[in-house]
Amino acid sequence: MNEPRYPAAGDLPDVNVWLALAVKEHVHHDAAVAYWQRTAEATGPLRYFCRVSSLGLVRLLMNPRVMSSKPLGMNAAWSLYRRFAELPGVRMLDEPSSAVDRELGTLASGSIPSHHFTDAYFAALAVCARLRIVSFDRDFERFRNVSLLRLGVST
Repeated sequence: MNEPRYPAAGDLPDVNVWLALAVKEHVHHDAAVAYWQRTAEATGPLRYFCRVSSLGLVRLLMNPRVMSSKPLGMNAAWSLYRRFAELPGVRMLDEPSSAVDRELGTLASGSIPSHHFTDAYFAALAVCARLRIVSFDRDFERFRNVSLLRLGVST
């Protein structure tokens, strides 16, 4: 089976970046918008969703705790995701299962806490697709060979 071909460059925003972009009241909204504007103004990278980030965004948009007791319904959350996915420069990443599984096995062979396993998958996907992870989390710093842009509130 042939693996999908991947771009030479691009960004794989973490769910926390997509959520901050979607919710104006989010503590990191301004930093996420600043990142988005910088990359949009440059001839810069494409931005990618993967299944983990698209599903995570929809799930969080429907969560009352995350959304300060104002969760979106399923249709509204899905519609918001689709609006992001249809923006120029945003694509859905085809995931190369065998390559990602090999890389994930390498990343997970260390002692990572179970709650970081999804981060390890995200990191493995970024490594295999030659993409830079964009996140507010420091957790991705633990993974070798990962290109990371860690955003801050003042970014």
